[in-house]
Amino acid sequence: MNRFLYLVYSELIRLVRMPAYLIPTLVFPIMFFAIFGLPNAKNQLGGVNAATYILVSFSAYSLISTSLFAFGVSIAAERGLGWQKLMRVTPLNPLMYFASKVVNALLQGIFIIALLALFASLVGKLDYDVLLFAKSVGKLLIGVSAFVALGLWIGYVGGPNSAAGIANLIFLPMSFASGLFMPLEFMPEFLRNIAPYTPAYHFAQIGWMNIGAKSDTTELVHWAWVAGYAVIFFAMALVAYRRDEGKNFG
Repeated sequence: MNRFLYLVYSELIRLVRMPAYLIPTLVFPIMFFAIFGLPNAKNQLGGVNAATYILVSFSAYSLISTSLFAFGVSIAAERGLGWQKLMRVTPLNPLMYFASKVVNALLQGIFIIALLALFASLVGKLDYDVLLFAKSVGKLLIGVSAFVALGLWIGYVGGPNSAAGIANLIFLPMSFASGLFMPLEFMPEFLRNIAPYTPAYHFAQIGWMNIGAKSDTTELVHWAWVAGYAVIFFAMALVAYRRDEGKNFG
């Protein structure tokens, strides 16, 4: 346990020492919320307060972002530096290494969401049900496992210079197509048709439904979609991991 906690601590220290990564990660969700959420604070989306709806949207955005970048891209960078080969000659269990990265990504996501909520309360002066929001975030923290698996796949299929590009190529279109940046009711019809087939859409729907927003189906169906994508992404990640292991160690 001490080694595991030290690994988590080391990961956090490494990111604190990378302001080029840390500052945009913290600032972008708050900036997007200020642009899209605050001007619509008195409107309604999905039958609930628009600002609360968008607060949940960018909470989901933050968790997906940290899963793909803080987890996935960092693995690709460490592979390029030979760090994982060095870890193989230590008595450290590989599962502990991956678990420390997952915990670190979740801690970052929780911290960003806390900043978002603080910004909404202090700067935006928004009045929202804190318990409902916390319940929504709690469920998102469970569902984010699908994107952790996707990040793991990116970490092993991409190189140190290409992983960030792959992550952005997946993350940004998926975020727009699922309604995280702008509600789907204001999006073109072809995006509304694509959305139900994206993992981020069902992930976000779980969060939205827990603050009382309307949905076209039940929460259980959204969980089934997220679980299905998690299985697919973990299978893809396992294949990529074994291919990398075979290439490096035979």
